[in-house]
Amino acid sequence: MRVAIQGFRGSFHEVAARQYFGSTPALNACATFGELVAQVADGRADAGLMAIENSLAGSILPNYLLLERSDLIITGEVYLPIQQHLLALPGTALPEVRAVHSHPMALRQCGDYLSRFPQWQLVETEDTGLSARLLAERRPPGVAVVAGAQAAEAFGLHILARSINDDPNNYTRFLVVERAAAAQPVARPDKASLYFYTSHAPGQLARVLTLVASHSLNLSKLQSCPRPSQPWHYGFHADVEFEAPAQLAALLAELPAVTEELRVLGAYQRGSMVFGEELANERQADRKEASRLQL
Repeated sequence: MRVAIQGFRGSFHEVAARQYFGSTPALNACATFGELVAQVADGRADAGLMAIENSLAGSILPNYLLLERSDLIITGEVYLPIQQHLLALPGTALPEVRAVHSHPMALRQCGDYLSRFPQWQLVETEDTGLSARLLAERRPPGVAVVAGAQAAEAFGLHILARSINDDPNNYTRFLVVERAAAAQPVARPDKASLYFYTSHAPGQLARVLTLVASHSLNLSKLQSCPRPSQPWHYGFHADVEFEAPAQLAALLAELPAVTEELRVLGAYQRGSMVFGEELANERQADRKEASRLQL
């Protein structure tokens, strides 16, 4: 199996992919999320794993737009605890740091710590793991990076400061995406991601939310996104959790009456906090069960 991820060796995407899929699948490193989606869409990858939100830095809005514009479906999710560290070349002392490089989401997660050093230049990069690799290869003086412990180990960097993220309970949520034609049915789904648009009139969004509540679904996420070519009009991404698929089916039967556009982006199992191979074995068993149900 080939899995596309945004990022390179030592990135949190790599860790999340191994947490979900285990050690067997090959990982296709992508510089951008757009490339990740393209690889899955054209068959170069069997699945993709993409970050969608962080508990400190918030939602990654461009990725919601990628989901809207693609024909991929969401087949799973994973929550990864994130511990950001300040890494530097061995022998570098904290007073020698002049610039800090990392992905913008990583820098945002560490705003409180970084604000203590207003003299530091913050440089946004494509990826945490790539920042660490380039530091190890090019060895520029006075440069540090924000990345995880896996990047320090992979590239022989020294941890100058540990766990510099603003909140110790720092998590990133990742979505697993696949081509609809190739995806197997998800066994025992209990969560779904929807995209909908309502008329631009008072009370329309409230009608949708009332329907969700009336069918006893838990609305775990509601994210507004601008609609291209329609200034100040918004579509909505909603994640709903349920105990039985019949609850979702009943909701979907009624939503068209109060929406102008409705898409089910995927029905899947809620992310687990189980780590490593144990989670991968769980997912493999689920896929086997899904194949059996399909037969």
